[in-house]
Amino acid sequence: MAQITAAMVKQLREMTDSPMMECKKALVEADGDMDAAVDILRKNGLAAAAKKAGRDTNEGAVAAYISDDATEGALAEVACETDFVASNPKFTGFVANVAQVACTTEPADVDALLACDMNGESVQDALTEMIHIIGENMKITRFAIRKPANGAVASYIHMGGKIGALVEFAFDKPETASTEAFKSFAHDVAMQVAATAPISAVREDVPAEVVEHEVSIYKAQAAESGKPEAIQEKMAMGRLEKFFKGFVLNEQEFIKDSSMSIKQYAEKVSKEVGDNVRVVAFDRLVSGEAAN
Repeated sequence: MAQITAAMVKQLREMTDSPMMECKKALVEADGDMDAAVDILRKNGLAAAAKKAGRDTNEGAVAAYISDDATEGALAEVACETDFVASNPKFTGFVANVAQVACTTEPADVDALLACDMNGESVQDALTEMIHIIGENMKITRFAIRKPANGAVASYIHMGGKIGALVEFAFDKPETASTEAFKSFAHDVAMQVAATAPISAVREDVPAEVVEHEVSIYKAQAAESGKPEAIQEKMAMGRLEKFFKGFVLNEQEFIKDSSMSIKQYAEKVSKEVGDNVRVVAFDRLVSGEAAN
């Protein structure tokens, strides 16, 4: 039987981030074979993942991936058990890798994503290994992908990964994406989405049931005034307009300059770059929201 030295245990620990005693046990079982010991630890990781699978995962992080040319991007959320792990660089790096894999492979759902390749192994195997290394249950909860045909994307991660925003823009000239005016605008709009939680980019995309619900409330409020029905209708519609200005991205006041809306900001940038820049759609993921 090979002699297991402290240096070997230290090397295996550095390779896997596993506890010292587990590294020593794996090396003994593998008769000193480092590669075999890594495999043993990974197999033990499978057992550890199964044992931890019942624990709650109400914390987590959101990360973004944007291609170098900003023509495609993705958000991914991975849940964990504690906020301490949610801020661990190894964990946040893993979430970022998941976002990149999602963008490049375009899986149909989380199950399909788990089967995708990540640096030579499946995302599922990488997740299981991360569970073993960090010692908490984790799961990939959701992702969002944006690949505009004519345009670009931008992202903003808020509060250290608690909130992630991914915004899709449309324009006519490919060179617009590389202009400083557009880059600044795109960053600002992604930040706006993260900070204000709009419902949709344009009012036509607000779900009909949401509009109907708001209108019913505003009409009931107006009825309390005792004014003629025609005036009540105007009061209700006026309040609906305020609702749209508060929750439709293009109609919101720009948080860094309340003198203009996001749509007016887009028009300003369009003049600067000589193109027709539009905010088309967005995704906003809040860590822990899916679990709750």
